Amino acid sequence: MDFEPYRGELVAYCYRMLGSFHEAEDLVQETMLRAWKARERYDGTRASVRTWLYRIATNVCLTALEGRARRPLPSGLGAPSEDPGAPLSPAHDIPWLEPFPDARFDTEVRADLRLALVAATQVLPPRQRAVLVLREVLEFTAAEVAEQLGTTAAAVNSALQRARAALAENGAGGMEDVAEPADPEVRAVIQRYVRAFEAADVPALVRLLTDEAVLEMPPVPLWYRGSRDYGRFMDRVFALRGTGWGTTTLTANGQPALAAYAPEPDGGHRLHTLQVFTVTGGRVARNVVFADPRVFEAFDLPPRLPSENFRRER
Repeated sequence: MDFEPYRGELVAYCYRMLGSFHEAEDLVQETMLRAWKARERYDGTRASVRTWLYRIATNVCLTALEGRARRPLPSGLGAPSEDPGAPLSPAHDIPWLEPFPDARFDTEVRADLRLALVAATQVLPPRQRAVLVLREVLEFTAAEVAEQLGTTAAAVNSALQRARAALAENGAGGMEDVAEPADPEVRAVIQRYVRAFEAADVPALVRLLTDEAVLEMPPVPLWYRGSRDYGRFMDRVFALRGTGWGTTTLTANGQPALAAYAPEPDGGHRLHTLQVFTVTGGRVARNVVFADPRVFEAFDLPPRLPSENFRRER
Protein backbone atom coordinates (compact mmCIF):
# COMPACT_ATOMS: atom_id res chain seq x y z
CA MET A 1 0.00 0.00 0.00
CA ASP A 2 1.64 3.25 -1.19
CA PHE A 3 0.88 6.36 0.88
CA GLU A 4 3.53 8.65 -0.65
CA PRO A 5 1.29 10.14 -3.40
CA TYR A 6 -0.80 11.72 -0.63
CA ARG A 7 2.07 13.26 1.34
CA GLY A 8 1.96 16.71 -0.26
CA GLU A 9 -1.75 17.29 0.21
CA LEU A 10 -1.56 15.96 3.78
CA VAL A 11 1.24 18.42 4.59
CA ALA A 12 -0.95 21.25 3.27
CA TYR A 13 -3.89 19.98 5.36
CA CYS A 14 -1.87 19.74 8.56
CA TYR A 15 -0.42 23.19 7.83
CA ARG A 16 -3.93 24.64 7.59
CA MET A 17 -4.75 23.01 10.92
CA LEU A 18 -1.55 23.94 12.81
CA GLY A 19 -0.32 27.09 11.04
CA SER A 20 3.22 25.70 11.12
CA PHE A 21 4.94 24.14 8.13
CA HIS A 22 7.55 22.41 10.30
CA GLU A 23 4.94 20.87 12.58
CA ALA A 24 2.86 19.86 9.57
CA GLU A 25 5.74 17.84 8.15
CA ASP A 26 6.22 16.11 11.50
CA LEU A 27 2.52 15.31 11.84
CA VAL A 28 2.33 13.87 8.33
CA GLN A 29 5.27 11.64 9.15
CA GLU A 30 3.36 10.43 12.21
CA THR A 31 0.24 9.95 10.06
CA MET A 32 2.18 7.80 7.60
CA LEU A 33 3.66 5.72 10.41
CA ARG A 34 0.23 5.12 11.99
CA ALA A 35 -1.23 4.21 8.61
CA TRP A 36 1.55 1.74 7.91
CA LYS A 37 1.08 0.06 11.28
CA ALA A 38 -2.70 -0.16 10.72
CA ARG A 39 -2.58 -1.16 7.05
CA GLU A 40 -3.81 -4.70 7.70
CA ARG A 41 -6.97 -3.28 9.31
CA TYR A 42 -7.81 -0.97 6.40
CA ASP A 43 -11.21 -1.78 4.88
CA GLY A 44 -11.48 -0.57 1.29
CA THR A 45 -15.25 -1.14 1.28
CA ARG A 46 -15.75 1.59 3.90
CA ALA A 47 -13.46 4.36 2.65
CA SER A 48 -10.86 5.14 0.02
CA VAL A 49 -7.21 5.19 1.04
CA ARG A 50 -7.26 8.99 0.78
CA THR A 51 -10.29 9.36 3.06
CA TRP A 52 -8.78 6.89 5.52
CA LEU A 53 -5.48 8.82 5.61
CA TYR A 54 -7.31 12.08 6.25
CA ARG A 55 -9.09 10.48 9.20
CA ILE A 56 -5.75 9.50 10.69
CA ALA A 57 -4.24 12.93 9.94
CA THR A 58 -7.23 14.69 11.50
CA ASN A 59 -6.88 12.71 14.70
CA VAL A 60 -3.14 13.40 14.77
CA CYS A 61 -3.76 17.14 14.33
CA LEU A 62 -6.52 17.32 16.93
CA THR A 63 -4.29 15.58 19.45
CA ALA A 64 -1.44 17.97 18.68
CA LEU A 65 -3.74 20.97 19.13
CA GLU A 66 -4.94 19.97 22.61
CA GLY A 67 -4.11 22.82 24.98
CA ARG A 68 -2.17 24.61 22.23
CA ALA A 69 -2.32 28.37 21.67
CA ARG A 70 -3.30 29.51 18.20
CA ARG A 71 -0.67 30.77 15.76
CA PRO A 72 -1.47 34.44 15.00
CA LEU A 73 -0.07 37.21 12.87
CA PRO A 74 0.67 40.52 14.65
CA SER A 75 -2.48 42.12 13.18
CA GLY A 76 -4.53 39.54 15.08
CA LEU A 77 -3.23 40.61 18.48
CA GLY A 78 -4.06 44.29 18.85
CA ALA A 79 -4.26 47.76 17.32
CA PRO A 80 -1.73 48.98 14.75
CA SER A 81 1.22 51.09 15.82
CA GLU A 82 1.42 54.73 14.78
CA ASP A 83 5.10 55.08 15.72
CA PRO A 84 7.48 54.19 12.86
CA GLY A 85 10.36 54.37 15.33
CA ALA A 86 8.90 51.87 17.80
CA PRO A 87 11.42 49.29 19.11
CA LEU A 88 11.53 46.16 16.94
CA SER A 89 11.58 43.74 19.86
CA PRO A 90 10.75 40.16 18.84
CA ALA A 91 8.26 38.18 20.92
CA HIS A 92 9.70 34.67 20.77
CA ASP A 93 7.20 33.39 23.32
CA ILE A 94 4.38 33.67 20.75
CA PRO A 95 3.98 30.72 18.34
CA TRP A 96 3.72 32.81 15.16
CA LEU A 97 2.00 31.67 11.99
CA GLU A 98 4.52 30.43 9.43
CA PRO A 99 4.37 30.76 5.62
CA PHE A 100 4.05 27.77 3.29
CA PRO A 101 6.87 27.07 0.76
CA ASP A 102 5.02 26.66 -2.54
CA ALA A 103 7.99 25.49 -4.59
CA ARG A 104 8.07 22.18 -2.71
CA PHE A 105 4.51 21.23 -3.70
CA ASP A 106 2.26 21.20 -6.77
CA THR A 107 -0.28 23.93 -7.49
CA GLU A 108 -3.32 21.87 -6.47
CA VAL A 109 -1.90 21.36 -2.99
CA ARG A 110 -1.43 25.14 -2.61
CA ALA A 111 -5.09 26.08 -3.20
CA ASP A 112 -6.70 28.26 -0.50
CA LEU A 113 -3.51 28.55 1.53
CA ARG A 114 -3.37 32.34 1.63
CA LEU A 115 -1.98 33.69 4.89
CA ALA A 116 -4.96 35.80 5.92
CA LEU A 117 -7.31 32.83 5.63
CA VAL A 118 -5.00 30.45 7.50
CA ALA A 119 -4.60 33.08 10.24
CA ALA A 120 -8.39 33.50 10.46
CA THR A 121 -9.02 29.77 10.75
CA GLN A 122 -6.56 29.63 13.65
CA VAL A 123 -9.18 31.44 15.74
CA LEU A 124 -11.64 28.55 15.30
CA PRO A 125 -11.84 25.65 17.77
CA PRO A 126 -9.82 22.73 16.36
CA ARG A 127 -12.81 20.56 15.38
CA GLN A 128 -14.53 23.47 13.61
CA ARG A 129 -11.24 24.18 11.88
CA ALA A 130 -11.09 20.57 10.67
CA VAL A 131 -14.69 20.65 9.44
CA LEU A 132 -14.12 23.91 7.55
CA VAL A 133 -11.00 22.69 5.77
CA LEU A 134 -12.30 19.20 5.04
CA ARG A 135 -15.63 20.46 3.68
CA GLU A 136 -14.76 23.79 2.03
CA VAL A 137 -11.21 23.26 0.78
CA LEU A 138 -10.92 19.51 0.31
CA GLU A 139 -14.59 19.05 -0.62
CA PHE A 140 -15.27 15.91 1.37
CA THR A 141 -18.97 15.21 1.88
CA ALA A 142 -20.61 15.80 5.24
CA ALA A 143 -20.92 12.03 5.64
CA GLU A 144 -17.21 11.51 4.94
CA VAL A 145 -16.23 14.22 7.42
CA ALA A 146 -18.58 12.73 10.00
CA GLU A 147 -16.79 9.40 9.57
CA GLN A 148 -13.39 11.08 9.89
CA LEU A 149 -14.41 12.89 13.08
CA GLY A 150 -16.51 10.13 14.60
CA THR A 151 -19.70 12.21 14.63
CA THR A 152 -22.86 12.75 12.57
CA ALA A 153 -23.44 14.58 9.29
CA ALA A 154 -25.85 16.92 11.10
CA ALA A 155 -23.15 17.83 13.62
CA VAL A 156 -20.69 18.44 10.77
CA ASN A 157 -23.12 20.78 8.99
CA SER A 158 -23.77 22.65 12.23
CA ALA A 159 -20.05 23.05 12.90
CA LEU A 160 -19.51 24.27 9.34
CA GLN A 161 -22.18 26.97 9.76
CA ARG A 162 -20.56 28.16 13.00
CA ALA A 163 -17.13 28.22 11.38
CA ARG A 164 -18.37 30.24 8.41
CA ALA A 165 -20.10 32.70 10.74
CA ALA A 166 -16.94 33.12 12.83
CA LEU A 167 -14.82 33.80 9.73
CA ALA A 168 -17.34 36.34 8.44
CA GLU A 169 -17.39 38.06 11.83
CA ASN A 170 -13.61 38.35 11.73
CA GLY A 171 -13.73 39.78 8.21
CA ALA A 172 -11.90 36.83 6.68
CA GLY A 173 -14.42 36.19 3.91
CA GLY A 174 -14.92 32.81 2.35
CA MET A 175 -12.86 30.46 0.26
CA GLU A 176 -13.22 32.51 -2.91
CA ASP A 177 -10.59 32.47 -5.62
CA VAL A 178 -7.80 35.01 -5.48
CA ALA A 179 -5.44 36.09 -8.25
CA GLU A 180 -2.49 33.78 -8.73
CA PRO A 181 1.08 35.13 -8.52
CA ALA A 182 1.43 34.38 -12.25
CA ASP A 183 -1.49 36.69 -13.09
CA PRO A 184 -0.03 39.39 -15.40
CA GLU A 185 -1.40 42.27 -13.32
CA VAL A 186 -0.05 40.78 -10.09
CA ARG A 187 3.35 40.13 -11.65
CA ALA A 188 3.50 43.70 -12.93
CA VAL A 189 2.73 45.11 -9.49
CA ILE A 190 5.40 42.97 -7.83
CA GLN A 191 7.95 43.85 -10.48
CA ARG A 192 7.33 47.55 -9.85
CA TYR A 193 7.53 46.96 -6.10
CA VAL A 194 10.86 45.11 -6.50
CA ARG A 195 12.33 47.94 -8.58
CA ALA A 196 11.24 50.54 -6.02
CA PHE A 197 12.47 48.41 -3.11
CA GLU A 198 15.89 47.81 -4.64
CA ALA A 199 16.19 51.53 -5.36
CA ALA A 200 14.99 52.45 -1.82
CA ASP A 201 12.42 54.64 -3.55
CA VAL A 202 9.84 55.04 -0.77
CA PRO A 203 7.47 57.36 -2.68
CA ALA A 204 7.32 54.79 -5.49
CA LEU A 205 6.59 52.04 -2.96
CA VAL A 206 3.80 54.08 -1.40
CA ARG A 207 2.18 54.66 -4.80
CA LEU A 208 1.86 50.88 -5.16
CA LEU A 209 -0.06 50.49 -1.87
CA THR A 210 -3.75 50.56 -1.09
CA ASP A 211 -4.79 53.33 1.31
CA GLU A 212 -5.27 50.79 4.12
CA ALA A 213 -2.24 48.63 3.34
CA VAL A 214 -1.01 46.47 6.24
CA LEU A 215 2.63 45.83 7.08
CA GLU A 216 3.44 43.25 9.77
CA MET A 217 6.68 41.58 10.79
CA PRO A 218 6.50 38.43 12.93
CA PRO A 219 8.18 37.76 15.36
CA VAL A 220 7.94 41.50 16.06
CA PRO A 221 4.42 41.97 17.47
CA LEU A 222 3.81 45.51 16.21
CA TRP A 223 2.21 46.25 12.85
CA TYR A 224 1.18 49.23 10.72
CA ARG A 225 -1.92 50.13 8.74
CA GLY A 226 -2.12 52.74 6.00
CA SER A 227 0.21 53.73 3.17
CA ARG A 228 1.52 56.73 5.15
CA ASP A 229 2.79 54.71 8.12
CA TYR A 230 4.00 51.93 5.80
CA GLY A 231 6.11 54.51 3.97
CA ARG A 232 7.41 56.07 7.20
CA PHE A 233 8.54 52.67 8.40
CA MET A 234 10.28 51.92 5.10
CA ASP A 235 12.13 55.24 5.40
CA ARG A 236 13.43 53.93 8.73
CA VAL A 237 14.46 50.58 7.25
CA PHE A 238 16.52 52.14 4.47
CA ALA A 239 18.05 54.68 6.88
CA LEU A 240 19.16 51.84 9.17
CA ARG A 241 20.24 49.24 6.62
CA GLY A 242 21.24 51.34 3.65
CA THR A 243 20.25 51.22 -0.01
CA GLY A 244 21.09 48.88 -2.86
CA TRP A 245 19.16 45.86 -1.63
CA GLY A 246 18.94 42.61 -3.58
CA THR A 247 15.85 40.45 -4.05
CA THR A 248 14.77 37.01 -5.17
CA THR A 249 11.14 36.61 -6.24
CA LEU A 250 9.20 33.47 -5.36
CA THR A 251 5.77 32.47 -4.04
CA ALA A 252 4.41 31.48 -0.63
CA ASN A 253 0.89 30.36 0.29
CA GLY A 254 -0.10 30.79 -3.35
CA GLN A 255 0.84 34.49 -3.09
CA PRO A 256 3.67 36.54 -4.59
CA ALA A 257 6.70 36.86 -2.34
CA LEU A 258 10.25 38.10 -2.32
CA ALA A 259 13.37 37.32 -0.34
CA ALA A 260 15.07 40.60 0.61
CA TYR A 261 18.85 40.74 0.90
CA ALA A 262 20.38 43.68 2.76
CA PRO A 263 23.58 45.22 1.39
CA GLU A 264 26.86 44.41 3.13
CA PRO A 265 30.05 46.48 3.31
CA ASP A 266 31.94 43.94 1.16
CA GLY A 267 29.47 44.43 -1.68
CA GLY A 268 27.48 41.25 -1.17
CA HIS A 269 23.94 40.87 0.15
CA ARG A 270 22.81 38.97 3.27
CA LEU A 271 19.36 37.45 3.67
CA HIS A 272 17.19 39.78 5.74
CA THR A 273 13.50 38.85 5.34
CA LEU A 274 10.93 36.86 3.39
CA GLN A 275 8.02 39.11 2.37
CA VAL A 276 4.62 37.70 1.36
CA PHE A 277 2.23 40.02 -0.50
CA THR A 278 -1.50 40.27 -0.99
CA VAL A 279 -2.29 42.14 -4.21
CA THR A 280 -5.81 43.41 -4.84
CA GLY A 281 -7.03 45.76 -7.54
CA GLY A 282 -3.53 46.39 -8.84
CA ARG A 283 -2.20 47.47 -5.44
CA VAL A 284 -0.37 45.84 -2.53
CA ALA A 285 -2.90 45.44 0.28
CA ARG A 286 -0.73 43.51 2.74
CA ASN A 287 2.90 42.60 3.26
CA VAL A 288 3.79 40.00 5.89
CA VAL A 289 7.52 40.15 6.55
CA PHE A 290 9.15 37.08 8.12
CA ALA A 291 12.56 37.19 9.75
CA ASP A 292 12.68 33.72 11.36
CA PRO A 293 15.72 31.65 10.24
CA ARG A 294 13.52 28.52 10.36
CA VAL A 295 11.32 30.11 7.70
CA PHE A 296 14.37 30.75 5.53
CA GLU A 297 15.37 27.08 5.88
CA ALA A 298 11.90 25.88 4.84
CA PHE A 299 12.19 27.94 1.65
CA ASP A 300 15.78 26.82 1.03
CA LEU A 301 16.94 30.42 0.70
CA PRO A 302 20.70 31.03 0.39
CA PRO A 303 22.05 33.17 3.26
CA ARG A 304 24.05 35.40 0.94
CA LEU A 305 23.98 36.54 -2.67
CA PRO A 306 26.97 37.89 -4.58
CA SER A 307 26.40 41.45 -5.76
CA GLU A 308 26.34 40.53 -9.47
CA ASN A 309 23.60 37.95 -8.95
CA PHE A 310 21.00 39.65 -6.86
CA ARG A 311 17.72 39.65 -8.72
CA ARG A 312 16.56 36.15 -9.51
CA GLU A 313 13.35 34.19 -9.71
CA ARG A 314 12.85 30.91 -7.89
